[in-house]
Amino acid sequence: MRKKVELFKVLSEQNRVRILMMLLKRELCVCEIKSVLGLTTATVSNHLSYLRKEGFIEDEKDGKWTNYRIARQITNPIIKDLIESLPGWYSNEKVIQNDFILVQKVDRYEKSCSGK
Repeated sequence: MRKKVELFKVLSEQNRVRILMMLLKRELCVCEIKSVLGLTTATVSNHLSYLRKEGFIEDEKDGKWTNYRIARQITNPIIKDLIESLPGWYSNEKVIQNDFILVQKVDRYEKSCSGK
């Protein structure tokens, strides 16, 4: 039971839900997520670590960046169902719609990750 409760704790935090919704659109690096959410790198990294630990996301190194995405091989059917349900639950939320607009604009080669 404890493991199942942990899965719902993931979705009890707004920024983790926002991250998952963004990752349903495309892979992103920490600085791109940070740019959209307006959070510190450390805070975003903590959220990503928690999501990865619970099996919602995975990462892959790409040069100097680490790309995060929804896990490709989700073996836990509860996580799979939760991920598939997110768009129906949250797509109409204004904050999520705004995030989607910003996700289209972030570019690691421009301002998002260059520190400019």
